Amino acid sequence: MRFAGLTGELHLPGVGGPAPAVVALHPAGGASRDHFLFLHLARVLPPRGVAVFRFDRRAGAADRFDEQSADALAAVATLAARPEIDAKRIGLWGFSQGAWVAPLAASRSRNVAFLILVGACGVTPAAQMRWGTSVQLRREGYAADVERMLAARRAWEGFERGALARDSAQKIIGDVVREPWFPLAFVPPVLPAAPGRWPTMDFDPAPILARARVRVPVLAFFGDEDEWVPIDESIAALRGASIPDLTIVRLAGTKHHPTLGGGTDHPIAPEYERSLTAWLDDRTGARTYTRSR
Repeated sequence: MRFAGLTGELHLPGVGGPAPAVVALHPAGGASRDHFLFLHLARVLPPRGVAVFRFDRRAGAADRFDEQSADALAAVATLAARPEIDAKRIGLWGFSQGAWVAPLAASRSRNVAFLILVGACGVTPAAQMRWGTSVQLRREGYAADVERMLAARRAWEGFERGALARDSAQKIIGDVVREPWFPLAFVPPVLPAAPGRWPTMDFDPAPILARARVRVPVLAFFGDEDEWVPIDESIAALRGASIPDLTIVRLAGTKHHPTLGGGTDHPIAPEYERSLTAWLDDRTGARTYTRSR
């Protein structure tokens, strides 16, 4: 299925009238429509009366949230034009970076009926990466080096913002580039000639959530052991947006992915699937039925 120069796949319920639909939005490191969480949606939701649309992210759009949100809304418009889909019941599901993009898209259109956010981060990408990389160093036994790592990250951020000269930032990074923990810092060892590599670093989701709140019910999932997202701060940001229909689910035994153990090859957490399907049933009125055996 083609739309806006992109390719996607639509999974429809087998019976019934115009169905509600979920559009799946990508994490930073996953541009394919075959991401395992997308495939999980396509497997479990259509038998319960909810269509799923998954598509390949536009090439080069990983750090362009405006472009990603425009593509998300183009997907919504494409689905709304189809007779099998109820145009008033199309929502966005976003994982990780996609959980930043989904509220941004919803804040720009009245055609998004609901949001489902998985591994949502309520702070800026720069703050999230400082937090996440600190966790990685401590987990790998480099707690004593966290401040040196953060100095390197702040040097890169300062260069990207135009607040620190390239030579000064490069010197700070160069002082730690040979440390065994440096790959865990996710800092380029050699800075580019000019800023612009990370345009979304100061994207603030809090005001976006506030703008979307009056018309969009939100379901947000957080892994109790998430190693990349500061979940307490992120939950506080969601609650601070005064979203009138907000459901927060903390998944025990999960990390950033909603899987038991946290890996992409681990089983999906049963509580994630139960909460997801029950919430969609309640908010969309989708008719629940099971696949014939």
